[in-house]
Amino acid sequence: MIKDYSNGIQHIGLPTNDMDATVAFYKKLGFELAHEKVLDCRVCFLKLQNLVIEAYENKQAVLKPGAIDHIAIDCTNIEAAFEEAKKLDMKFAGDTIESLPFWKNGIKFFKIIGPNAELIEYCQIL
Repeated sequence: MIKDYSNGIQHIGLPTNDMDATVAFYKKLGFELAHEKVLDCRVCFLKLQNLVIEAYENKQAVLKPGAIDHIAIDCTNIEAAFEEAKKLDMKFAGDTIESLPFWKNGIKFFKIIGPNAELIEYCQIL
């Protein structure tokens, strides 16, 4: 079962048009900047205890309620979870497991699309 490879929420993905303002706002709330990387855009992971927000400056944030891009589930075995999602006939946002050079050793992830067009990301930190 896919839940056998899940540890709960890993992070919430939030697009932003102004990273400096976003980081400053969340720091006021007590978040710390846990990781920052520049790829195609600037990406910051902001952490408050067990809550992590992945903010990325894509200049396409809609700036209204409902603007969260995705909810990521912490995954212990990304390949097995991907196979289980296929068995469940999930609608995927992408065809394969992807990777990014975040954190010390990178991450692997895939996204599925929920019934309300919400994106659920299964993400394994390597």
